[in-house]
Amino acid sequence: MAGDHRVTLTRRHAFRTSTNKVKTIRTPGGRHAAQYITKARKGARCGDCKICLPGIKHMNSTEFKNAKTREKTVSRAYGGSRCHTCVRQRIVRAFLIEEQKVGKKMIAEKMKKSKTA
Repeated sequence: MAGDHRVTLTRRHAFRTSTNKVKTIRTPGGRHAAQYITKARKGARCGDCKICLPGIKHMNSTEFKNAKTREKTVSRAYGGSRCHTCVRQRIVRAFLIEEQKVGKKMIAEKMKKSKTA
């Protein structure tokens, strides 16, 4: 027959809230103790498409503050802020805009030549 599984909470309030979740564990000494469960962190998100950023740890704000730089960023332009797909889109968009400017300039020169000739 199993013993008593009731445990005393070690922290101040006893209400069953989302931050006060407890798991009953059995210690090596044979008694039952309350083990507090931390919330699963959402992780850093891409500012454009809102997907979870790969390569960045899921931490709360204090853990994030104390973490090493390599755990908070990715070695890339916009690393730790935007995902690789959005960065690629930005680069392609910038390139196409520059190409468009060059094209417009060439057309303007052609028109100028044709008017003078």
